[in-house]
Amino acid sequence: MSVRDDVAERIPGGDAGLIVAVLVATYAAYVLIGVGLGYSLRGQFNTIATLTFYIAVFAMLALALNLHWGYTGLFNIGIVGFMAVGIYVMALFAKPVFQPGGAAQVGGLGLPIAVGIVAGVVAAALLGLVIALPALRLRADYLAIVTIAMSEIVRFSFLSGELSQFRLFGARVGFGGGSGIILNYTDPLTAFFDFVGLGGAYAGFVDAFKVLVPNTPKPIVDGLVYGVVLLSFVALYYWLLKRTGESPFGRVLKAIREDEDVANSLGKNTNRFKIKAFMLGCALMGLAGILWFMRSGAVTPNTFRPRITFFVWIALIIGGAGSNTGSVLGGAVFAALLYQGPRYLKNLVDTVLPNASAPPGFGPAIAPLISNLNPAPLFFYTIDSIRQLQLVFMGLVLIWLMHNRPEGMLGHRKETAAGIPLTSSNAGDTAASASTDGGAASSPGGDGDE
Repeated sequence: MSVRDDVAERIPGGDAGLIVAVLVATYAAYVLIGVGLGYSLRGQFNTIATLTFYIAVFAMLALALNLHWGYTGLFNIGIVGFMAVGIYVMALFAKPVFQPGGAAQVGGLGLPIAVGIVAGVVAAALLGLVIALPALRLRADYLAIVTIAMSEIVRFSFLSGELSQFRLFGARVGFGGGSGIILNYTDPLTAFFDFVGLGGAYAGFVDAFKVLVPNTPKPIVDGLVYGVVLLSFVALYYWLLKRTGESPFGRVLKAIREDEDVANSLGKNTNRFKIKAFMLGCALMGLAGILWFMRSGAVTPNTFRPRITFFVWIALIIGGAGSNTGSVLGGAVFAALLYQGPRYLKNLVDTVLPNASAPPGFGPAIAPLISNLNPAPLFFYTIDSIRQLQLVFMGLVLIWLMHNRPEGMLGHRKETAAGIPLTSSNAGDTAASASTDGGAASSPGGDGDE
């Protein structure tokens, strides 16, 4: 039995229970740190909202990447390009029509936000199609080169002056060039509650929240509610990929991952399957980009540098490629420990040791360790520079994982070889007979929950 199976059996609810348990433990740790830092109730709520936001977006992106790499074996390192296309096209459709004298130098088509979201997702999928047609004939690192080049082409295209302003359907629109664009449409949460007729009820809930947060509770409530919305999208991604993995389509994708030539020899058009999988994953990445940045107020092209892509890869590797449950847990662990964790560690050390001072450079920090075996200056220097050293820590974690846990934190499961559930009353006798004959009812591969 694998580590993952053993853990899942010990926790009620299986994989869902495991995810909930990890999230509860993560929130509990952050709340305890907040208590240690002396955070007010407002600060605690803000911490929970921020943590939930990053857990959700990294979990969604890791799930989308799992469809490419974990299911199909497609080495996509252009994730951030599809995110950029999603949010920029969404803004193009949803921003109000340009008004002279306004704060925004370029406008949009003034369509509902829902239409903009659909347009952004479709644009990301179409970009995936354009890339897939020539690129999926390539394998492994060659495909990776094409996808990362694509993400940089997208970023530089949005930076270009040619696309900063242009006319579309008679309206003055654009992507703003290097200065970016202001997302001056109605707040998506407000628009949603007004659309479903709950705008008044939501305003009443915000007023009631003043009991806990007396001063301007709306930003806190909006952050918490939006975090819940994002977690619901994580559940939707998980359900979609789980159903995909259990379908005949998903089984072909896993066959392509293991040996594309064998899948071809069985009469499967592997190029068509790879194109469909690539487009679906790109659409999910575009939607995740929209959900990440749609409430940020503004967006610039240089936000979409390749390092976000590598953050998502680290999250997937932590959880384990091929595992939907591992993708969610990897996103949560990455967001809590490697992305947000360093900042909270610095705050904790500054609170516990308020009078400690860090050396001005690496030389003065390392000299006492060499001469007197005194690690304190190096420790305080590291804590003071922890945001700059964050990528170093991520790299060290990645190296450790590659050497000690390349299959991810949950390990591998046995994947049932049969296409139908083996749940007959004689299943026990059959299994015993197979064991006696030296047979095997399952083959090693991906995850049983996929």
